[in-house]
Amino acid sequence: MRILALALVVACAAFSASSATYSEDVAPILLDNCASCHRPGQAGPFSLLTYEDAKKRGQLIVAVTESRYMPPWHADESDVPFHGSRRMSDAQIATLAQWVKDGMPQGDPAKAPAPPQFAEGWELGEPDTVATMRETYEIPADGPDLYRYFVLDFPIEKTEYMSAIEFQPGSRPVVHHVLGFLVDGKDVEGVKSEELGRFTNDGNRVLTWAVGTNPRILPEDIGVEVRPGMKLVAQMHYHPTGKLEKDRSRVGFHFAAEKPSKRYIEVQVPADFGQISAIDVPAGSDTYTLRETFTLPVDVDAFSTFAHAHYIGKAFDLEAQLPSGETKKLLKIGNYDFAWQEIYNFQDPVRLPAGTKLKSTIRWDNRAENPVNPYSPPRDIPWGSFSEDEMGSIILDVVVVNPADEATLAEAKEERDLLSMVNFYVATDGKFCDERCSPPKNLQKKAEKFAKERFDKNGDGKLDAAEKAMAREFLTERGFDDPTQRDGARLAAVR
Repeated sequence: MRILALALVVACAAFSASSATYSEDVAPILLDNCASCHRPGQAGPFSLLTYEDAKKRGQLIVAVTESRYMPPWHADESDVPFHGSRRMSDAQIATLAQWVKDGMPQGDPAKAPAPPQFAEGWELGEPDTVATMRETYEIPADGPDLYRYFVLDFPIEKTEYMSAIEFQPGSRPVVHHVLGFLVDGKDVEGVKSEELGRFTNDGNRVLTWAVGTNPRILPEDIGVEVRPGMKLVAQMHYHPTGKLEKDRSRVGFHFAAEKPSKRYIEVQVPADFGQISAIDVPAGSDTYTLRETFTLPVDVDAFSTFAHAHYIGKAFDLEAQLPSGETKKLLKIGNYDFAWQEIYNFQDPVRLPAGTKLKSTIRWDNRAENPVNPYSPPRDIPWGSFSEDEMGSIILDVVVVNPADEATLAEAKEERDLLSMVNFYVATDGKFCDERCSPPKNLQKKAEKFAKERFDKNGDGKLDAAEKAMAREFLTERGFDDPTQRDGARLAAVR
């Protein structure tokens, strides 16, 4: 019996030693989760299509998967499953580690799956129409980030309905991100680049792309109207690479065969990527947190979400508190990465009834210990459009269940924007922000007028302590935090 037991132990040890091979165990994991980026011409810095590729990087693969740095999927577990999640299972990560520990055996090459076939050129196939930058733009080798607006043409002969959109950077290394807005061509013809921004807003944005963003495919029966004469205004963010780069990016549009019955609406919490939320992250703080709530006035179905900040953005949390008292975690990111931004599509639409409170929480890490902090030593970082500045918002794409309620949702968003500006006004004694933060002047004037009419009871043209306390109570009841009392530190001096 002892001999038999010893033989079984030896046999099990031998089986364990060869239990993970590239061909049967590792290749399926890497090809399913990594090959879309780690192949020639894509964002990954090296290929992972073959055994030789994987063996060269074995130790690195284990390190980045065990830390969950790779594959890049920053959404943590939530109450709503996402479509196409690249979050590796614990078992898959353990298999990779075992393979490296075993010496990275290849196994039988005939048992390895063939690398997936990827479309050449456009990932979604040939678009129905392509919008192209009119001219090639040169980005200098060095200097600050560049933000430039371009008008892209895409002639169409009849009204179409966009069902999918794909961005194709002309120079992948230098393009950090792009926002694309549909506008009436007559409005922007002849307008200078630096003035095109006034024609852009959340309501007409159809393209959001950054490294990590896949082509956008809208759910069935949802479309965006595209009329003849329209143009695409693209806000391009360029990151100098150390050598002269040239870019002429393209955007591919796919149209629905029939007119869709629905269109989607974007809900940001907070609004305008936090521009009107008095963001000012103190140097040395890793607890500075913005909290805001937006109450949906109508029934909606949510189908996707994403989060955005800059370098020191750290953690995001979006939960829906339903009128029934049930709470659903829609998005949780514990370790945000500015270099890889993803739109997360829900596996199935999420019904959010009227009265649902969308609670957004965003935290920043402005310490010297943060390896991606753009400043050394750290400095206070206010809101701004450049990468070294900060911003923050969580975006939820929804469809109104009853199309007749779209106007009600639009009105609620407008009121929320106004009250957010009022919150900024009250917190800063009427000083909104410096040149990096430029909310619409008319919104600033409306906020000042609202604050004085509602809270300046003695009519002296300013808010004293008692009037500010009254304003604070009013704003808190409507889901706005106090910028001067956020976690980490009080509001820094307005610049």
